[in-house]
Amino acid sequence: MKITVIGTGYVGLVSGACLADVGNEVLCLDVDPAKIRILEEGAIPIHEPGLLEIVRRNVEAGRLSFTTDPVKAAQHGLVQFIAVGTPPDEDGSADLQYVLAAARNIGRHLDGYRVVVDKSTVPVGTADKVRAAIADELAARGSSEAFSVVSNPEFLKEGAAVDDFMRPDRIVIGADDERAIELMRQLYAPFQRKHDKLVFMDVRSAELTKYAANAMLATRISFMNELANLAESLGADIELVRQGIGSDPRIGWHFLYAGCGYGGSCFPKDVKALIRTAAEQGTALRVLTAVEEANEVQKHVLIDKIVRRFGTDLSGRRFALWGLAFKPDTDDMREAPSRVVVEELLARGASVTAYDPVAMGEAERIFGDEPRISYAGRPKSALEGADALVILTEWKEFRSPDFEAIRSRLRTPVVFDGRNIYEPSVLRAAGIEYHGIGRP
Repeated sequence: MKITVIGTGYVGLVSGACLADVGNEVLCLDVDPAKIRILEEGAIPIHEPGLLEIVRRNVEAGRLSFTTDPVKAAQHGLVQFIAVGTPPDEDGSADLQYVLAAARNIGRHLDGYRVVVDKSTVPVGTADKVRAAIADELAARGSSEAFSVVSNPEFLKEGAAVDDFMRPDRIVIGADDERAIELMRQLYAPFQRKHDKLVFMDVRSAELTKYAANAMLATRISFMNELANLAESLGADIELVRQGIGSDPRIGWHFLYAGCGYGGSCFPKDVKALIRTAAEQGTALRVLTAVEEANEVQKHVLIDKIVRRFGTDLSGRRFALWGLAFKPDTDDMREAPSRVVVEELLARGASVTAYDPVAMGEAERIFGDEPRISYAGRPKSALEGADALVILTEWKEFRSPDFEAIRSRLRTPVVFDGRNIYEPSVLRAAGIEYHGIGRP
């Protein structure tokens, strides 16, 4: 099947590459010539495990190509995926300008029946706006070409997006006509050979499903973070509490880890957008409002611990940071807790030496040439002479370090563990003062 994917970010590039990998002929469109140049040179503009190999394999096979030409893109694919960004507007609502611009380009240039698929995370009612935008362009051309609009939200985790696409636990399709439904069945048949993973529903329910899923996961994280703060004041251990409640099958183990807050391109944006959508309908989502507020507070928890230990004036002190990305296996620092920690440390007069396996380039782009931020080539190098170590991302390479090396390299053997990856008793036995989240 011929497919066009509009947008080459995390969702678009992963979707396009994976669809090409099962035999489809995929053309990816992006308005950014620099991104297309990178892709045509055999690289990728994002860090996502396993993606580069799939992109190169399918480019070499002639199944995956890239363009900046909207006419070529609109006339290529029977199925047209819209996978562009929907950044938060000033009021927290999702900015649909790129989605609607993509829809208008399809309407201006399509030359036959098309299934237009909203893959971007968009508010309820967006499909109606996409449909209207395409219809307006067709009317301006005097064209009566038929088209369908489908909602097919993505459920890809950064750092595991390729596996999530190739082995989905469910594929949500919001559609209201049989022709589009049948084409979507054909498109996703290679990804569900063992059993049917397609979940069909109306378009608006599909649009809400994506927001509901991310809001639920964000709620679990903020709940555990609030509980961790309470456990700490009570002298309880949130890790033991997690084991006690996670073993209940009604609750389960996922997203029960306390830490220094969630970040990334999805949870913060989607929670804000859902709150805004409810407000537009005259409804208050009180639980989600609390989830968002709790997360913003949680991003400052490590700073509060550092200030209690070292005082409010941190002038002359230097802190080693392990981890900058909002989660492992990605270089994404959007809304990352590390940004809050770095900014707060600098504001209090401290300097920072940071290490992250893949996100240091992104950090340099964000923080620019700030002289009090330096970057280390290895984790141990960041420790030399630092007043304390701050853990902000739970990368695998941080999980079992040489604690004696940590103790000997730090000026003060203190660790602030924002992801609870260490056992307090182990660090204390190594002569290291330990501060976790919700740990005694």
